[in-house]
Amino acid sequence: MDSLWIEYGWTLIILIGLEGILSADNALVLAVIAKHLPEEQKKKAINYGILGAFLFRFLALFAISFIANVWQVQAIGAAYLIYLGLKHVIQDFFGSAKDEKDDLNKKSAGSGFWPTVAKIGLADLAFAIDSILAAVALAIVLPETPLPQFGGMDGGQFLIVVLAGIAGLILIKYAANLFVKLLASRPRLETVAYLIVAWVGIKLAVITLSHEKVGILDEQFPHSTGWTIAFWGVLLGIAVIGWFMSGKTTPHKKKTSHESSSS
Repeated sequence: MDSLWIEYGWTLIILIGLEGILSADNALVLAVIAKHLPEEQKKKAINYGILGAFLFRFLALFAISFIANVWQVQAIGAAYLIYLGLKHVIQDFFGSAKDEKDDLNKKSAGSGFWPTVAKIGLADLAFAIDSILAAVALAIVLPETPLPQFGGMDGGQFLIVVLAGIAGLILIKYAANLFVKLLASRPRLETVAYLIVAWVGIKLAVITLSHEKVGILDEQFPHSTGWTIAFWGVLLGIAVIGWFMSGKTTPHKKKTSHESSSS
């Protein structure tokens, strides 16, 4: 019995750390999507986004067996995250000029408050699917407990996933406001955020392709050591390189703007 508590406790600690990372991605997306709104609407949109994250994660918890078995749900989430990430990255890197990007930002601003909330909601849903699938992949290997089954899982396993999910949701609330301030001081982090979003989408696509009913990849591949190291290595690389690049780019842009106004 003692070993069972130790195993469950250790898994819970790992899951909370994992949910913290995924929640940070989710919070960063909330901040980026709401960035164009006026300050008051921005705060309101982010609050709606946090509520959406709470709602979708809890709904996903009670539909674990459905999400794990229906690959189409995973595919839609993956496709949306990849589309959301690549669309903005391509616009940023291959836009013809700064004026064109300003026009894109104006169009985005013109989309209004509720369309922005809808975009945030879709991102929340995709991140909720990814978060729950990641948590279940770790919890499902734990020993069974005397607790009754819930959501297609052993009661003890389900409880571990719920506790980790709640911890992640608490982190989203604090992280979202932090990222709003960070984006104001380092605007170039917006591109980094969308690169991370696209990479998380690829991770969800890998899970979809390895589904038993799709069978393009081996079922064990998403949980293999090689893929796990590759995924987190690339994610960390994007974050670290993006942080230093954003620090160099922002001052340069400000200087250029100052020079053009003085001339």
